Amino acid sequence: MMIRSILLSACLLIGSLLSVWAHQPTVVPEREPLASLPYTLMGWAGRDMPDMSDQDKKMLVLTDYVSRLYVRADGSKAGFYVGYHATGGFHTPLNCLPGAGWIPVRKEYRNIRVTDENGNRPEITVNRLSIVKGADKQVVLYWYQGCGRVVASEYWGLLYGMIDKMRLGRTDAALVRVIVPAVSLDEDGEIRAEHTAIEFTQSFFPLLERYVPN
Repeated sequence: MMIRSILLSACLLIGSLLSVWAHQPTVVPEREPLASLPYTLMGWAGRDMPDMSDQDKKMLVLTDYVSRLYVRADGSKAGFYVGYHATGGFHTPLNCLPGAGWIPVRKEYRNIRVTDENGNRPEITVNRLSIVKGADKQVVLYWYQGCGRVVASEYWGLLYGMIDKMRLGRTDAALVRVIVPAVSLDEDGEIRAEHTAIEFTQSFFPLLERYVPN
């Protein structure tokens, strides 16, 4: 009986919290449009990728996004995508990449030392994927960012979204994704691609707070 009472109380509490969460007014913070991200930075030069269809934007519940290919003088390439969702609802690349024919063959976490807008040096944890399509291999880094935090887990991202709605009245967050092609299918090619993806992430991370506000 005691266990049942505890479970019932927990369910009632969760239901009450969800009710409060659903009826909180949504706060949309000021930020810069993602299109104003610099095309050149620390040796990287970018160009826009083809626009996403209106149907895809609607399906993803996107408020704003940027999708570019950046190239460095040494021939390194990095695909950069940031999708901002003012009302939450971001998706996982684990769903969209297979839809484009890419097969995930390894999923891990990576801790990366970055510099934020204020010059601090936090360590962030991101998802790290190896994906293949035929004779091509790519390394993907991605994470969820918003309200001053970086989260690798989709589930923790959703939980923090509910907490932020109750605490701050905010539901906004973004998916940030970096994709670097490997020059070969062997382990060395994959390691080199990962190093490039980390370097790109470290170059652009200090700017993200302007577009994905704390």
